Amino acid sequence: MAHPIQPGSRLDRGFTLIELLVVMVIIASLLTIAVPRYFRSLEHSKETVLVQDLSIMREAIDQFYGDRGQYPETLEALATEGYVRKVPVDPITKSAETWIVVSKDDDSSGGVYDVHSGATGATRAGVPFADL
Repeated sequence: MAHPIQPGSRLDRGFTLIELLVVMVIIASLLTIAVPRYFRSLEHSKETVLVQDLSIMREAIDQFYGDRGQYPETLEALATEGYVRKVPVDPITKSAETWIVVSKDDDSSGGVYDVHSGATGATRAGVPFADL
């Protein structure tokens, strides 16, 4: 048989304000440690994805040139010709339209010789995004 809760007993009162404040202080302390690390890891992952996307596009440009003897006219040509599934989204600018296309100096063999990020700012190491 269950014991009824006696009026005025500890179970009848619930949590005190002090107990709730202590729990809130503990949660706030944990958040001050976790949140900055979370945002640093987000920035690090964006930089890693950017470097990987640039590497994939540059490799696709080289393969296009190796197969056809000229560079693609646009980044979209890499996708339409099957060298990449689609032009990736720049993880910093969150757009596929902000890539900076570099043409070959003599400009006789096509349009896209290299590609850089169009994002402003720099990596956590201080390297400008446009220089990656």
